[in-house]
Amino acid sequence: QVQLVESGGGLVQPGGSLRLSCVASGSIFRINRMGWYRQAPGKQRELVADSNRGGSTKYAESVKGRFPNSRDNAKHTVYLQMNSLKPEDTAVYYCLVNIRGGDYWGQGTQVTVSS
Repeated sequence: QVQLVESGGGLVQPGGSLRLSCVASGSIFRINRMGWYRQAPGKQRELVADSNRGGSTKYAESVKGRFPNSRDNAKHTVYLQMNSLKPEDTAVYYCLVNIRGGDYWGQGTQVTVSS
């Protein structure tokens, strides 16, 4: 069994920054992909950033250059540094971890960008 604990969400003004963290624990043999997805009200869940074990990352076009994703394999942790936040970034952000072909999701953390 795998547990994911997310932290770092909250309310921020446009142009501000937040850093999300997600720590994986439990039956972890080898983590492949680690990343973040988000879901805004009335919309489907979408990719934000997704990194493979080697550190190569796929980003949504809307966040490229603003949301660097990084991972610490030794600590089983993934970080999303969110800069220059915009109101359209408002959503629930979910951590994703892929282990042995199986996807595990965090509980979600709310990010609200508003003045």
